[in-house]
Amino acid sequence: MTNTAAYDAIADWYEQFATDTAADYMDRVRGQLAGLLGAGPGHCLELCCGTGVHAAELRRLGWDPLGVDLSAGQLRHARPRLPVARGDVAALPFADASVPAVTCVLGHTDLPDYRAVIAEAARVLAPGGRFVHVGVHPCFVGPFADRRDPERILIDTGYAERERSFRAWSVEGVRARVGAWHVPLADLLNAVTAANLTLTRITESGSTAISDLLSFQATKPA
Repeated sequence: MTNTAAYDAIADWYEQFATDTAADYMDRVRGQLAGLLGAGPGHCLELCCGTGVHAAELRRLGWDPLGVDLSAGQLRHARPRLPVARGDVAALPFADASVPAVTCVLGHTDLPDYRAVIAEAARVLAPGGRFVHVGVHPCFVGPFADRRDPERILIDTGYAERERSFRAWSVEGVRARVGAWHVPLADLLNAVTAANLTLTRITESGSTAISDLLSFQATKPA
């Protein structure tokens, strides 16, 4: 994770955005999370938990959620929703093989080295444990993708760039405020296999026929 918590300056704005402005989108995100994670019991560690808006869904599924995030501002909103720790998700304060489930929801574009984060998720997962990623679709969402027309997306050559960018088609959204790290599809999936996790299911979804979410489940060999 970056050394500075980009969300601290917009934590209050993001709380309102996640619970009100983008409520329908977040409901779709939680639908993907539920379908891939499945039922508990046990601890489920939320990487980049932010304001903790997905904790209630994890409890509904039977899990006991725990959260880690770098942003003190975000965690101020998260603490009433779940137990949290402030820290770098690429260096988790958890023992090896200590949790049965780990999730990262809408977090990979905030992380400069997602490969390292998946490796940490694999380290703390118990044998047979599940890792669930729910994120923006790397092929169709990013600084290279103009989504102003919901029926047609214009993709430019920036897809190959992996740097942090504040370029965004919407000046009112999250990415224009905090930027985003782009992780191309191959890098994203190769990070899973490099961590010795097994991809077990991949899904694409969107509010139109063009997907805006790519999610997957991976398991740690027993």
